[in-house]
Amino acid sequence: MNYGAVEVLRGVDLDVQRGEIFTLLGPNGAGKTTTIEILEGFRHRSSGEVSVLGLDPERSTEAWRSKLGVVLQAWRDHNRWGTRQLLAHMSEFFDNPHDPDELLDAIGLTAQAGQRVGRLSGGQRRRLDVALGIIGRPELLFLDEPTTGFDPEARQEFHRLITKLATAEGMTVLLTTHDLAEAEKLAHRTAILVDGQVAVCGTPSELAEAVNTQSHVLWLEDGREQVLTTSDPSQVAWELHQRFDGPVPGLTIRRPSLEESYLNLIGRTS
Repeated sequence: MNYGAVEVLRGVDLDVQRGEIFTLLGPNGAGKTTTIEILEGFRHRSSGEVSVLGLDPERSTEAWRSKLGVVLQAWRDHNRWGTRQLLAHMSEFFDNPHDPDELLDAIGLTAQAGQRVGRLSGGQRRRLDVALGIIGRPELLFLDEPTTGFDPEARQEFHRLITKLATAEGMTVLLTTHDLAEAEKLAHRTAILVDGQVAVCGTPSELAEAVNTQSHVLWLEDGREQVLTTSDPSQVAWELHQRFDGPVPGLTIRRPSLEESYLNLIGRTS
């Protein structure tokens, strides 16, 4: 993807499976939002091939669009509408929508059904945004920075909702975030974009291995704590088990977090 002479994306290669929660991570300007907009059909790419639910987004149909749910990073329209009123209105555009009242109950907004949208708290408004994104029972849900500005309680509620949707509805979820803990908690796999390319993609443990982030193995020996840094903690634990001929006193394995892997990768490529 080029913006004039500036190359924003340079061969992003992704394969997201049905029913997967997939996260795009990367520093500002890495190309996350541009990638999402191309997949949604909102932006024309400069070159390359894209297939979303079997169709090129640039040649999308109304039927194809009805299979997508989109939750933008910020949306503050319809402030004068009632919460249920807006959800019921949007449901009329789909052939097989969720029941608005059942959906309000699922996202925890039944008590706010008659409240104006503009009077909802930030966390409540974000849950309504998700409800609007899934009212038509989409096969694929796009979430762009879904929890920006959330307090910890609202973020936790949102995570439970997304996990429930992916598990119960079999929905595919593709989200961008700057919150590394959020990505580690929610995603089956994560791709890290750096300078318009996928630098690494995989599960948290696969990312740690790919960027060679070390684990720490700790145990007690002769009354003192021992620490060994290694890229293969399972092998070290097995060797300790053989050496002690049984359980290893105080054995703890501290594997690298997604944040440590991410920072290690960004530090190497910056």
